Amino acid sequence: MRGKQQNNQLKLAFESTTEVKPEVGLIEGTETLTAESKPESQAANERMMEKILERENLKRALKRVKQNKGAGGVDGMEVDELGPYLKQHWPQLREALENGTYKPQPVRRAEIPKSGGGKRNLGIPTVVDRFIQQAILQVLQEEWDPTFSKYSYGFRPGRSAHQAISQAQEYINAGYGIVVDIDLEKLALVKKVVFERFGMRF
Repeated sequence: MRGKQQNNQLKLAFESTTEVKPEVGLIEGTETLTAESKPESQAANERMMEKILERENLKRALKRVKQNKGAGGVDGMEVDELGPYLKQHWPQLREALENGTYKPQPVRRAEIPKSGGGKRNLGIPTVVDRFIQQAILQVLQEEWDPTFSKYSYGFRPGRSAHQAISQAQEYINAGYGIVVDIDLEKLALVKKVVFERFGMRF
């Protein structure tokens, strides 16, 4: 009985709200794509760039970069220097973005200590690159975020680890005894362990 309950709990953890059936002819061990890839058109790309370069989107991006603060990149520019720099250089930056010649600068490498010991490598972009990345992120997020699972909490606007913990608590209160926290970097290992232990593929 306990083994059956564990299988049910794992199924609950890994199933999405809509059932995805494997496509005919797939080799065992391969995965189906959850979203159809659509060919990109030049017109669609141009519309997206227009949205990215809209004044309001850029103002939001600048505000967010200032709020996030953080160290400067390889060029030594600090966050409080970004506004004046953009006032002077924005026409050239905009032109480079529009014609596809903009190139981000290399990231500055830094190490920070991990709580469990050891060090984590960081790549710190320049503040100009962070501003442009933020402007792009805001547009892409509005388009893509609604397509994500409602059970996905990582790095999404208005979502947090606290909400994931609350959701896990709801499952526990409903009688489930297993919660699985998956790091995507280690997903292949998790799949192997789940198959070996429970005979399940996902």
